[in-house]
Amino acid sequence: MRFVFRNLLLLLAFVCSSAQAQLSIEITGGGANQIPIGVLRFAGEQVLSQNISDIVEADLQRSGRFRMLFAGNVDPLPTEVAQVNFDDWKSRSADALVIGSVVRLADGRFEARFRLLDVPKQTQIGGVAFTLNAQQVRITAHRIADMIYEKLTGDRGVFSTRIAYVVKQGHRFELQIADADGVGAQTALASREPIISPAWSPDGTKLAYVSFENKKPVVYVHSLVSGRRQVVANFKGSNSAPAWSVDGSQLAVVLSKDGGSQIYLIGPDGSNPRRITHSGAIDTEPFFAPDGQSIYFTSDRGGSPQIYRMGLTGGDATRVTFSGNYNVSPRVSPDGKTLIYIARENGRFQLKSLDLASGQAQSLTDGQHDESPSIAPNGKMILYATQINNRGSLAAVSIDGRVKQRLSVQAADVREPAWGPFFNN
Repeated sequence: MRFVFRNLLLLLAFVCSSAQAQLSIEITGGGANQIPIGVLRFAGEQVLSQNISDIVEADLQRSGRFRMLFAGNVDPLPTEVAQVNFDDWKSRSADALVIGSVVRLADGRFEARFRLLDVPKQTQIGGVAFTLNAQQVRITAHRIADMIYEKLTGDRGVFSTRIAYVVKQGHRFELQIADADGVGAQTALASREPIISPAWSPDGTKLAYVSFENKKPVVYVHSLVSGRRQVVANFKGSNSAPAWSVDGSQLAVVLSKDGGSQIYLIGPDGSNPRRITHSGAIDTEPFFAPDGQSIYFTSDRGGSPQIYRMGLTGGDATRVTFSGNYNVSPRVSPDGKTLIYIARENGRFQLKSLDLASGQAQSLTDGQHDESPSIAPNGKMILYATQINNRGSLAAVSIDGRVKQRLSVQAADVREPAWGPFFNN
């Protein structure tokens, strides 16, 4: 099977400027039951600006689902199943092996081919050939890692997705977008006023966010293809907390135009605002349930901030969280089974998960100032903001709490993370 890239780099290619700082990722905790795997250098990949095999190996290791085996200097590098010394890899308890090759085509592009091998069975269990240009090395490697991850775990990989976040350096705020591994950061918007609450559209072509550039919070929708942006909510008072509907046809926003913070549905172009909460309390932080028929939100209508759920047509809201007196920032896993949120316990703000069927809660972090959780589109990792050495930083944790990462930018505060959707080419 051969994949040809056409417009994978269309997003951001013309509308974003290069960022001065990149996210660095440090793995601070590993997963259980890791799959032992070796990734050999791809034959001929030295013709590329980066080794595809290095990126693939780094992706798999960062996931926490794999135990990487040192490949050593294999010569000659195998490109076919029959050329692999399976006895050697069996002696090292390998379950899987990745081999590949890169060749330059007559038109100046490249063909990168990989094979995923089952070591105990000595058979190929996956493999694809990609046609790419010189600018598509990293996305090709991420795609290969996604395929390997899915084949061996049964879950879709997220290495080729993107993340958005806000970097503050001095008095300058930048809304940046990077690969899921923190590389390739680009600035979509720079301002001397705060930028908060970025939210990806379901197709990954737009970001909604709140900007204070007009000295008040205003909701914008920013096209990452054209670079154009549109004011969605600039009513009297506060305009905040945008969240996309599952089909991308509308946004939930929090407005105070009628007194008090209440949740409204509004078109991505700012049309037809419709109020859906009608309480005397503060209703905020809406998040659409995966079924597209209801929203989760934070409200203090019961006397303290708790998380509620209600249908899009309005009506009564059902309280979801009961443990503790401060639970905010609801996010729901793509399968609709798990609620991720921030709880305050003993003066510490920490990330928690709640099994919506059983009501069982679990602490995922042990920080002091965790906030702004964002779930990966496969539901396996959560990106969030925290503080490390009194500086804003990002961190990631697996939904079971075992795999942990830190993501930071040197000499800068990093906040407001948002994990983008799957990219469908």
